[in-house]
Amino acid sequence: MNFRIGFGYDIHQFAEDRKLFLGGVEIPFEKGLLGHSDADVLLHAICDAMLGALALGDIGQHFPDTDPNYKNIDSKILLSKVNDLINSKMYKVNNIDSTVVLEKPKLKDHMPQIRKSIANILRINIDQVSVKATTSEKLGYVGREEGAKAYATVLLVEDLGD
Repeated sequence: MNFRIGFGYDIHQFAEDRKLFLGGVEIPFEKGLLGHSDADVLLHAICDAMLGALALGDIGQHFPDTDPNYKNIDSKILLSKVNDLINSKMYKVNNIDSTVVLEKPKLKDHMPQIRKSIANILRINIDQVSVKATTSEKLGYVGREEGAKAYATVLLVEDLGD
């Protein structure tokens, strides 16, 4: 069986009058993340990890921010499209390990819903999706509560149609 590992990273700044989406879930908070799409940093990092595992470029290459078709698009749609692309190359997600970095809001109570959302989009079991949250200990851009970032590692396995 062939395995492929990918790594993804994304960062967005907070902005007024935006909803906060993480892992495809709307999180109650006074600010949201700014971006051409809904700016879901977690789903964007996972997309990049999946694309990177098969050397297929990055999210900006597939869904450019210059294309009006992607303006305010739900990032669940982007992740679904990336999953379809991965599947068309005869691979599937074996597991994901990801981390969201932000000072606020705290995500502990939202983790089950976030994991379930990602698993549903990718058509995998929830136990194949790890999502962790941490702070940056008040350091830097994220520490000043100016934004959030996310990291993701994905293991893809060749889909032999078992």
